[in-house]
Amino acid sequence: MAQVDKCKIQQAFWRATEQFGIRPAALLRQARLPATLHLGAQAFVTTAQYFALMQAMADLAGDAALGIRMVQTVDTAVHPPSSLAAFYARDYRDGLTRLARFKRLCTPENLQIVEANGDCTISVEWPFATGAEPAISVDITFATLVELGRRATGRHILPRRLELARPGPAGSTHAEYFGCPIRTSAPRNLLVLNAADLDRPFPGHNPEMLEMLTPALSAALGELEAQSSVKEQVKIVLKRSLASGQPGLSDVAKQLGMSDRTLQRRITGEGSTFRCLLSDARRDLGRHLLADPATDIDEVACLLGYQDTTSFYRAFREWEGMSPSRWREINMNSLGPAGTAGLH
Repeated sequence: MAQVDKCKIQQAFWRATEQFGIRPAALLRQARLPATLHLGAQAFVTTAQYFALMQAMADLAGDAALGIRMVQTVDTAVHPPSSLAAFYARDYRDGLTRLARFKRLCTPENLQIVEANGDCTISVEWPFATGAEPAISVDITFATLVELGRRATGRHILPRRLELARPGPAGSTHAEYFGCPIRTSAPRNLLVLNAADLDRPFPGHNPEMLEMLTPALSAALGELEAQSSVKEQVKIVLKRSLASGQPGLSDVAKQLGMSDRTLQRRITGEGSTFRCLLSDARRDLGRHLLADPATDIDEVACLLGYQDTTSFYRAFREWEGMSPSRWREINMNSLGPAGTAGLH
């Protein structure tokens, strides 16, 4: 599915942060984002900037359970149409499906929903992320899924278990809200529901509202997907694959589900070459990795698929006109959390 790295920040988000004593100006300053970002009807940021915003919110609040509290206090009526449609669904399964589909209108995250052996396992993938999703963002997503079931069915839905990649232990608010076993330091973030709960009907099911909302949301989703260029898709695959070596065009074509010839034609049609995209991907990822002072420059070279540090230094000088160490020295003061510079 074609996607673009664009996260929409609604006005309701800024109002919600203010409810918890976090002023938008202070939040944006902490996240190293433009000071006027909150003044428009809606703002757009990259995944890296969105993660920085989430982390800044957690840092300013000093409350490990802020994400859960925000989801609990937000009125259903202020949800964007992409989420609101889920509350008018036929049942919990239909609601989750609609939420997963139309959530991409706000953020490029993919909700993976798998039913097997009586479990419904939900995981989240951020295709443009180069770092871990902040804990508060994970909490907001999983609490939103549970809250949908509780509010729309009128029943206190309890997950079967929750797995969190963050180090433990989980706090009392998490235990009380989710009401299920919670495993921390897990390989990945997972929410596991009882598949039987997915059949629970939504008393507020409103076919008329869905008939109004669904076509408009589907059309908006189609327009969004049409904006995604094959160049961006190729760079995403390259960034994921560089550490294991230098991927070739055939490797990327296979991952994108198209033939070598088709991929080559589409890249050429967008006025680029595979070699240029490889260089761009290395440059973007290199800047991101260098943003972390704990990452050794030799390690950066390895993660970018260079066989030796000398080749990396030569390429970096062509990109930036200076050595990686000098670039890091100059840019460290202007880099936001999670290395937000150089990813857009």
